[in-house]
Amino acid sequence: MELINDNECSWVNDLNSRSNVKFLSSNLNCEWLIIGAGYTGLSAARKLGQLHPNEKIILVDAQLAGEGASSRNSGYLVDTTLNDGFTSNKELENYKKKADIYKLGIDAVKRFIKEYQVDCDWNQCGKFFASSKIEDKIILENFSKTLSKLGFEHDILSNKDLTKRLGTNFYNIALHTKGGILLHPGKLVRAMIDTLPENVNLYENSFLIDWKITNGKINCNFKNGSIKTKKIIFATNGFLKSLGIKSNYNFPITLTASMTRSLNDKEFKSLGEPKEWGVLPVRPMGATIRMTKDRRILIRNTAEVHSPYKMSKLELNKRSIKQKIGIKKRFPQLPDDIIQSTWSGIVSRTRNSSQIFEKLDNNIFVAGCYNGSGIGVGTLFGEQIAIKASNENSSEIETIEFRNKPTWLPPQPFLNLGVKARLIFERFRARSEI
Repeated sequence: MELINDNECSWVNDLNSRSNVKFLSSNLNCEWLIIGAGYTGLSAARKLGQLHPNEKIILVDAQLAGEGASSRNSGYLVDTTLNDGFTSNKELENYKKKADIYKLGIDAVKRFIKEYQVDCDWNQCGKFFASSKIEDKIILENFSKTLSKLGFEHDILSNKDLTKRLGTNFYNIALHTKGGILLHPGKLVRAMIDTLPENVNLYENSFLIDWKITNGKINCNFKNGSIKTKKIIFATNGFLKSLGIKSNYNFPITLTASMTRSLNDKEFKSLGEPKEWGVLPVRPMGATIRMTKDRRILIRNTAEVHSPYKMSKLELNKRSIKQKIGIKKRFPQLPDDIIQSTWSGIVSRTRNSSQIFEKLDNNIFVAGCYNGSGIGVGTLFGEQIAIKASNENSSEIETIEFRNKPTWLPPQPFLNLGVKARLIFERFRARSEI
């Protein structure tokens, strides 16, 4: 089934359309094939191009490169997470493993930005974990103890300070971490496309139908062509399961988000003219909210089991209503028609919020499932899976492989039933935060 994304994502529409798009329309051979051109696939291609400048590398995506989840997220480059999955891991050592990977991810993005002089609206302003419920102070105080033990700078803030900094009195308690970064995800991933090495051939809107191993070579069939390759890296994240990759260890969740137009001077003054900020929910199904540097408000407050291939305009409009309610809860003085665009995107989850990074078989590698931290971790894993596939090692790979491995998931239909039930439960618990 072909992947059809809506064309309403504000991050994507901020950018100029690309004119150099190529489609796969013939039968090709190569030394390296990468499936998926998001943060992971683009980073893997860039690293392979550096390591193997004389070998042919092909990068293929089912849609336009970088316009899937990589451009459709909320633009948080995270240093820490509070709710990063359906199971909370309270053990300090296990949390440190995750935090170490987040740090390496931030470092990987920083290196890329510095090397290629990328402008992606980078703002190291930190982020807030916030709640309207004062009883959630207990959750944040426990989280604060964990962060203190690991040396993360942070503060706990009350309603008065939050109202001043966020421009809304909706939140009563929050924890602010100083190491988090806000950026424009579309600008970052576009820069990764524009800086691909010369020996990387990018084909877009080319959907992988099936693949198999024959006589030691990997044969991949697409709608209008085929590719034979010596080595392959799967970097399709939320679509790994649909390709039969680690299908008992990951599953996709569909998210929807909306963004307002830029606030005018009067509207912005009514909020107290706050600086750019980002809020993540304390409760798993609460709302993610951002005030961008150009005065737009982004909100993401839906997560569901839905076909990852397409969401219709009608369905998007239904979810946009929930997002308008979420904005009006926080900013009742803003007009009702302020939302400019609404879009959907896919996040990949594992049962224990760990990531997939491994060699599947001879010359077959996979990286994905970032549980909402794909900007940094996806960039890191792309670079490092390319190194691993080249039979080399690094200190980053040692850190990655020290993580807890993803745990097994039940088969269908039990998996979907369980995920749906959990989402309903978490949505009920967080109903005041949506």
